[in-house]
Amino acid sequence: MEIKRRKSRVIKIGNCAIGGRNPVAIQSMAKTKTADIDNTVAQIRQLELAGCQIVRLAVKDEDDARAIKAIKAQAKIPLVADIHFSYRLALAAIESGADKIRLNPGNIDKPQEIKTVVSALKSAGIPLRIGLNSGSVKDGTRRNASMTAKLVAACLDYVKTIEKLKYNRLVISLKANNVLDTVEAYRKVAKLCDYPLHLGVTATGSPYNGIIKSSIALGALLLEGIGDTIRVSLTDNPVEEIRAAKGILESLGLRQIKGVQVISCPTCGRCELDLINIVKELETKLAQEKYPSSFKGLKVAVMGCVVNGPGEAKEADLGVAFGRDTGLLFARGKPVKKISAKDCVRTLLKEIDLRKAQ
Repeated sequence: MEIKRRKSRVIKIGNCAIGGRNPVAIQSMAKTKTADIDNTVAQIRQLELAGCQIVRLAVKDEDDARAIKAIKAQAKIPLVADIHFSYRLALAAIESGADKIRLNPGNIDKPQEIKTVVSALKSAGIPLRIGLNSGSVKDGTRRNASMTAKLVAACLDYVKTIEKLKYNRLVISLKANNVLDTVEAYRKVAKLCDYPLHLGVTATGSPYNGIIKSSIALGALLLEGIGDTIRVSLTDNPVEEIRAAKGILESLGLRQIKGVQVISCPTCGRCELDLINIVKELETKLAQEKYPSSFKGLKVAVMGCVVNGPGEAKEADLGVAFGRDTGLLFARGKPVKKISAKDCVRTLLKEIDLRKAQ
């Protein structure tokens, strides 16, 4: 199956272009106080290493806005200033060198304020994200309309207001806090404009719930070719947002798999050893040793019995299929040698190292 991407215009955010034929970009949001420059830069560097391509910064006050200049001098990825309630903070962030501004139509909606921000965006030559979410969209005359209808109508009204100012460097997001409203809103707006779409589900909660909601909503839309950049919102370290986003894109074939991909069976009554903890230990070691940057999609299979052994995992570059306490190490489906369960992780890491050196 080949995913046919929706046609959208190209918008450049700093050194990252989205839309058109550009790969779907991954972004996150720093969870530090932006004015705390050292900690914000430290978190951005962690995100960069994890694979983040765009990072958003909360601009709550003038100190946050002014800090963007110093942060930008140390960051490698584009910075997006997240603005709510005060259009003046948008002006200050633009002056400090932000690569993009996010405005929320739910709390910055006065025509003159929008006009002033757009004028500054034009002068700076940077884009704007119209970032709606279900928690702040206003009912207006649409009190009895569905949340999807409210999101789409509010979005298009804001777009028209800005287009009248002869400005169209726009990115759009319409995030609800549930899967169905989110998917329906993006589907509708995708047919009504050609602006790049920033996908996400808002306020998803814990990592467990958040990854499930985001994977379903973003996966459904991306399969339909909708979406130019994504953010997985989690109540967790933002690095985990990047890991989840990469996993979504890799599973859809929209991003080349890098690093070591562990494939393992779910276990059943045929499994005669603690495969769950073996897999956990292997993945922990791979993360600690920074293997993710060493390969382009090396597949390692760890299977609990011969049913899920070299047969089902024959496409793996490397793997092991266990009996009681002993497993058969195989490479590309061909047997290599027998190994013990207690030596499994050490042996696999050694074999992985050999392939890294090749």
